[in-house]
Amino acid sequence: MSPVRRCSRTACGRPAVATLTYVYADSTAVLGPLATYAEPHCYDLCAEHSERLTAPRGWEVVRLADASAPSRPSGDDLEALANAVREAARPQQRAAEAGGSARSADPMEVARRGHLRVLRSPDN
Repeated sequence: MSPVRRCSRTACGRPAVATLTYVYADSTAVLGPLATYAEPHCYDLCAEHSERLTAPRGWEVVRLADASAPSRPSGDDLEALANAVREAARPQQRAAEAGGSARSADPMEVARRGHLRVLRSPDN
């Protein structure tokens, strides 16, 4: 027997990604992340069948979000990231425009090439 659980739908052999449970007293179908263990009254569904799931007339479908899955970035997340990149780039631009004013901050520094610095001898 394969350790990967398969979709419960007939003739579907794709791996299961969600578990469907019915709450008959509330006329509700609950679709959530794949359960840890296969339960007798639950149905494992593949991605395609879980997306296309519909409930009988008068029933409600509750889709629980999978907290372990990575969430898709929102517009606010992307804008915050872009702003952070812009902020990080600003100090380098100011230092280049000032003509290396950072060099004068350290009296021991004689020259600079990339990330390397040439320092004055402490004897001089």
